[in-house]
Amino acid sequence: GLALLETQHVDIVFCDLSMPEMDGLAFLRHLGEAGHQASVVVVSSHDDALISSVEKMAHAYGVALLRALKKPLTREKIAEVIEQHEKRLAKGARRAAEMPSFDLADMLRGMQAGEFTAFYQPQIDFRTGALRGAEALARWRHPQHGIVAPGAFIAALEKAGHIDDLTFLMLAQSALTCRRMAESGLRLDFSVNLSLTSLGLPHLAEQMADTVRAAGVEPAQMVLEVTESAAMTDLGHSLENLARLRLLGFRLSVDDYGTGFSNIQQISRIAFQELKIDQSFVKGALRDEGQRIIVRSSIDMAHQLGMSCVAEGVETADHWQNMHGMGCDVAQGYYIAKPMDAEALAGFCARHAAGWTPAEAV
Repeated sequence: GLALLETQHVDIVFCDLSMPEMDGLAFLRHLGEAGHQASVVVVSSHDDALISSVEKMAHAYGVALLRALKKPLTREKIAEVIEQHEKRLAKGARRAAEMPSFDLADMLRGMQAGEFTAFYQPQIDFRTGALRGAEALARWRHPQHGIVAPGAFIAALEKAGHIDDLTFLMLAQSALTCRRMAESGLRLDFSVNLSLTSLGLPHLAEQMADTVRAAGVEPAQMVLEVTESAAMTDLGHSLENLARLRLLGFRLSVDDYGTGFSNIQQISRIAFQELKIDQSFVKGALRDEGQRIIVRSSIDMAHQLGMSCVAEGVETADHWQNMHGMGCDVAQGYYIAKPMDAEALAGFCARHAAGWTPAEAV
């Protein structure tokens, strides 16, 4: 099978976990190490928990896993897989077309020209339906390419050591939007992502507090989102900066919880006030009992530590009902609204105040 893949173009590979010459786990590992781009379908008669573990392993090896199927294979299941593969190819082609590449000089020019701007995604209280806050997400209003998503520039700015420029830009814009909202009678908290590299900067906390206060806002209205892996890297500097940010009044949030290598006990020592459950878990908890148990126990433990929980990637009524039923506090995702500029956010807030409900967003 591996020899065939080296000499022939193959679109879809069906991998049985129990094969005569090489077990499916080893086959998946070899596929990942060789960098094959074929869509892979895992086939097994084993229980869901084991299949779920194999899915995670395949993703970790970089295998382009399409889905896992339980035996027996039927004509209908194979037809579904082929359709899913074709959708994946079409989506990849669209993304490639939509994601032009930019050099660093163009990015820095765009930043100087004021082309980088914050878009905001609202956050809604599951229990009351109240508008709780919004997360600031970077967008580039490119003169030729229109609105450019962060996937096209974040990694390059981090690699070149310029991500802090963008962080402070997002912080300043969010604080200004926060003040304008307050002037119109609406108190919202605004969340800004804090890069791993920023946590090593001397005087980071004081500079961030100065930036926020210059816009007429107190740090208490700003939430800084830090990925769990970033919080556990270069621990001395990270802990000092995070502690200083807390002392100055900023609120701290664990972003993408469940995707890193730390656990909630480690996180508890940094005095985070919020835990954001990664969208992969929000989706996975609908179909996978193991993930459902992880999410529910994470929410319970977070509450016991005095933290609130935000579910990211809430895209459907099922996501909303499932996360609400597990006791999650706040929802964020397309079911509520896509990220929008400051002007559109003001319009969203007005519609919300007039009696907006999530069902209208579907």
